Amino acid sequence: MSAVSSRVPNIQIGARARAFAPAGVGNVAVGFDLIGMALDCVDSQGEELGDIVTATVVEGGQVSVSGISGLPLNLPLDAEHNTAARGVRALLHALDLDCGMELHIHKGIPLGSGLGGSAASAVAGVMAANAALGLPFDTAALYPFALEGECASSGAKHGDNVGPQLIGGLAFTNAMQCIALPIIPGLHAVVVHPDFVLETKIARAALAQPYPISAFVQQSDYLASFLIALYTQDKTLLAHALKDVLVEPKRAPLIPGFANVKAAAMQQGAIGASISGAGPSVFAWFEDMQSAKHAAIAMQAAFAEVGLRSNAYIAPVYGRGARIMDHSVFEQN
Repeated sequence: MSAVSSRVPNIQIGARARAFAPAGVGNVAVGFDLIGMALDCVDSQGEELGDIVTATVVEGGQVSVSGISGLPLNLPLDAEHNTAARGVRALLHALDLDCGMELHIHKGIPLGSGLGGSAASAVAGVMAANAALGLPFDTAALYPFALEGECASSGAKHGDNVGPQLIGGLAFTNAMQCIALPIIPGLHAVVVHPDFVLETKIARAALAQPYPISAFVQQSDYLASFLIALYTQDKTLLAHALKDVLVEPKRAPLIPGFANVKAAAMQQGAIGASISGAGPSVFAWFEDMQSAKHAAIAMQAAFAEVGLRSNAYIAPVYGRGARIMDHSVFEQN
């Protein structure tokens, strides 16, 4: 047994926990694959937008998925290709345990939406498994396991969704760490999701063409300015920085009506607006809730002009991350 595994002294077969992970906004314009925010909001039915995973400790060393409910999605069930199962498998391996875990996933985030659906399952999975094992790890320490789970979908360790969905708020991430970023108080985000699927692999393929060095220099300016604006609480600098000259121009043609949707947000006073994750959802930041509400209506109207219905979500930029839903499930069945 490893030293780490001593943190789990009493594994109870049948112990169970259930965890929720929110949707997210990846990239946040300036930080491709590096920066993201948790989207702490509810849908039109009053349900929190996110995924729920129930984890049950079982005998043997295997991780399995007993079922997937919620949205009608055809997702893999094996531990290598399912984001929740792969993350939990990494967690059990780190603890050097001989028990297994059975997972049930309830999907509340559409895939191909740019709202971090695959990452949410990975985060909720490791949160639930960690709780079922008696909380051997602090929440932030679950990051590498959730990141491993996300690899099942993305093929690489991109933490811009996993990180903030795990710890909440706005986060800078890379393959090794997740760092919470400061937030300017009062900022609100609008995210509008059109009834349109944009597969991540298609959105990634759009970035294959070479870029001029001037674009990298400009984007580096925006990223540095964005971080400085957060730490100095400078809204003027933030408005200068919340832009994307690298990814957005390549992906915008893949999203019907994008230019008008972004323009609608800016006309309503947005600090900045861009594509959420790989798209097709579009996000914008505002200085107050009232402006965000007006913009949500205008952005939806712009999507309607190209024949797309949409859902709009409004949330504080500093939103809650993943959490355990029911502490009573720590008890043995």
